Amino acid sequence: MAPFRKFGVLFLLLCFVFTVQSVDRDNFKTCEQSSFCRRCRKVEAGKSPYQLLANTVSQNYSTLFAELFNKDTGVYYVLQLTALEENTFRLHINEKNPLKPRYEVEHALQGVPNQIKLTISEKTDDHTTVTNGPSKIVIYHTPLKIDSYFGDQLVISANARGLMRFEHLRTKVEKPTEGEEGAIVEEVISEYPGDGAESDPGAWEENFKSHHDSKPNGPEAIALDFSFPGAEFAYGIPQHADSFALKSTKGIDPYRLYNLDVFEYEVNERMALYGSIPVLYAHGKELTSGVFWHNAAETWVDIRSSTDNNVVESIVNFVSGGVKKPQVDAHFISESGVIDVFFLLGPSPLDTFRQYTLLTGVTPLPQLFTLGYHQCRWNYNDEQDVIDVNRNFDQYNISMDVMWLDIEYTDNKKYFTWDSRKFSKPLEMIENLTNVGRKLVVIIDPHIKRDNGYFIHNDATDNGYYVKHADGKDYEGWCWPGSSSYLDFFSPKIRDYFGDQYGLDKFHGTTNDVYIWNDMNEPSVFNGPEITMPKDLIHYGGWEHRDVHNINGLMFTSVTYDALIKRSQGTRRPFVLTRSHFAGSQRYAAVWTGDNAAEWSHLRISYPMCLSTAVAGMSFCGADIGGFFKNPDAELFTRWNQAGVWLPFFRQHAHIETKRREPWLFDDNTTRRVRDAIALRYSYLPLWYTLFREHEIKGYPVIRPLWAHYPAEFNSFAIDDQLLVGDAILVRPVTEASVTEVTVYFPGEGKDKWYDINTMEEYSTPGNVRIPVNIDMIPVYQRSGTIVPRKMRNRRSSVAMKDDPYTLVVIGDNMKKASGTLYIDDETSFEYRQGKYIYLQLFFDGNVLSSKHIDKLNKFETKSWLERVNIVNAPQNVKSAKLVTKSGSTTLEVNFNPNNKVLTIRKPAVNMGEEWTIELIR
Repeated sequence: MAPFRKFGVLFLLLCFVFTVQSVDRDNFKTCEQSSFCRRCRKVEAGKSPYQLLANTVSQNYSTLFAELFNKDTGVYYVLQLTALEENTFRLHINEKNPLKPRYEVEHALQGVPNQIKLTISEKTDDHTTVTNGPSKIVIYHTPLKIDSYFGDQLVISANARGLMRFEHLRTKVEKPTEGEEGAIVEEVISEYPGDGAESDPGAWEENFKSHHDSKPNGPEAIALDFSFPGAEFAYGIPQHADSFALKSTKGIDPYRLYNLDVFEYEVNERMALYGSIPVLYAHGKELTSGVFWHNAAETWVDIRSSTDNNVVESIVNFVSGGVKKPQVDAHFISESGVIDVFFLLGPSPLDTFRQYTLLTGVTPLPQLFTLGYHQCRWNYNDEQDVIDVNRNFDQYNISMDVMWLDIEYTDNKKYFTWDSRKFSKPLEMIENLTNVGRKLVVIIDPHIKRDNGYFIHNDATDNGYYVKHADGKDYEGWCWPGSSSYLDFFSPKIRDYFGDQYGLDKFHGTTNDVYIWNDMNEPSVFNGPEITMPKDLIHYGGWEHRDVHNINGLMFTSVTYDALIKRSQGTRRPFVLTRSHFAGSQRYAAVWTGDNAAEWSHLRISYPMCLSTAVAGMSFCGADIGGFFKNPDAELFTRWNQAGVWLPFFRQHAHIETKRREPWLFDDNTTRRVRDAIALRYSYLPLWYTLFREHEIKGYPVIRPLWAHYPAEFNSFAIDDQLLVGDAILVRPVTEASVTEVTVYFPGEGKDKWYDINTMEEYSTPGNVRIPVNIDMIPVYQRSGTIVPRKMRNRRSSVAMKDDPYTLVVIGDNMKKASGTLYIDDETSFEYRQGKYIYLQLFFDGNVLSSKHIDKLNKFETKSWLERVNIVNAPQNVKSAKLVTKSGSTTLEVNFNPNNKVLTIRKPAVNMGEEWTIELIR
């Protein structure tokens, strides 16, 4: 939601005014207005004062230790370089003797990374070389430079440009001096001259608009540059409403990572949004690598390249065979903390993505219903409204799994309560949903209404649970309830307290079929600096908010996730949606692209935004279908639903002042098209579910950029209006009005063929192809060499599909072979972690289709069976098929459609839990 108060008619008028305006940039800082960014960005390249002292190098099993010295300031630092599993290294630098501890991020990593043996293979006065399997790192001593290699190929070079900066903690010394006309002024003197921090007027205190930041620790910024030789483009560092391939920031503001509630954000911008995941990937034709900047403070990232990421110039060089070696450069700048960075050395895209998720975790397998269609708006008026909408989905034969309630269900914005007039019988309302296999999601925000009649406020006040000012007083800000305070979720005691409120004995009127939406958790503070919390507030442990800001949302959602497990006594997998997120948030919650608008540009940007979060570990991403602000026309609404089918999280949501937009409120043709789009989503739920399980196992994104599977195809590197679902489905949404054709890029350079999922028409010409489109569907293709499982029966919800039969769509490659996987379990519980599941390898050799258990010892009983097999471009003159199981063989009927060249094997009727083969008989 956008940060404006709701007070009757005045609020509605404000909403109307604001919904026709764009983002107010004056509310948010530029790099030049952030003193630490300004200082670090002005560091002169090629003059690094940092040097490693060779005589201090030592080693244990996995880690090299050494001291660094800043010759300009005389400050000493400790460097640690640790070898981790799967071609990953960790670089950690901190002051040797800081005046006080500097903040080091907790909670983002899923645990202590697995360390492996590190060997010092060479040590001279000039450099030290360490190795780890196929990887090695060369540390040059003076000036400090750290080169990472995979084999003999230089992958990442840190401080190659000499932009490292580590502002030591210092004591503020004030010396009175005589100014103009005898006036006495205070001059700040550093006991360590040479870093120039004191010359910056924002070093010790800083003002932005009417807000004052006291900065009691003074300047404490850190920065480090990274070069990626051979890389063409950089990706990642979400969340920004910008292209998937990061753009050069030469001469303009860097990308900013600072979780903010940005009202009506604009597209194609580098401004900070709701989430910050500081992982960056660099990709070239030969290798992919990345860096994970483990820091939760405000961060800015400059991106440069040998062509300034100019796509046209890159293509010209590529086509002309230019000898100029490409390179991407990045410069990370954070306000506080320590240098703690992980080098991800690939070498393939999927290797690199996995290396990151080994550090920060994966999305646990969600319940199947979460992958269905979600219906939301701010707000459904009352219980009868919810019941009517639920009934209409059945009346119009549209599948739906989840109804959502926004803030108006509460008693005056007091969370864990219900409006006693509008929602007087919530249990009956919930039962109305669950009786037809549907769920409810309600919103719980972090701001606490300062009301003496509100039990949470009283508990928080009495027990000191709120975030505080430096003087120990509770911080008070402004949010939806009006005057609000904010629980300190960094405290274990407070996390336990708040988690208990989700219990069925506390949150009355809820059941285990009610799930949670955590919004406004940047945190959003309407009257705060940049619409968030002041940086000099104090959290548990004495840390300033500036140190932990970007991880605040993760702390909130982790409490919710753990509470939902406790609520169900571990019998249900939780579902949580969050707006604010950080590295590691994927372990607890899904995410969406925030408060978008009903504009074609916002539909267009939803794919690159979700691709960015997916490669940054958070696959479970979607966008508000139809746009949160403004009103979509029928065409935009149709196209957005068709595109949303192919994002992992599929929810319609709208602002309180928009027109109602349930699918049946449009014309009959639009309703039909939306129904068809949602039905298509449900037919592919077996694929989505399998991919989420494989994400949990392997760490691969569920949705992927084309270059993830075609890493040498330069022409795919900048494409972000298409995506891959797994490695089998290629999607190109229609993101412009009134078009009759779109350009689709078919990767594979002719080795792969692509088949329209509706017509099975073959596309074998590689590269860009103009494809005719009509309003009924968007271009979606299945890759040759794949087997995709589907369920084709139209049901009201995923729960009703549980025992439905499967259809397998088999498309052979040039050798007539195809493969795929299928995962099945109870769709709700954690029992799959005790081996109660079916995981199948499907394989077609051109004549025999087989299903074999991948994990033969794991057992799960399913009532689902195989209803149909569709084989595209099957062998000629097939007369029948023979099904063979452990109980015998059966002859099956076949039918060949000459129009689309699809051979259909009807009703094999074998249980999906069995192993079987089907042989084609000529």
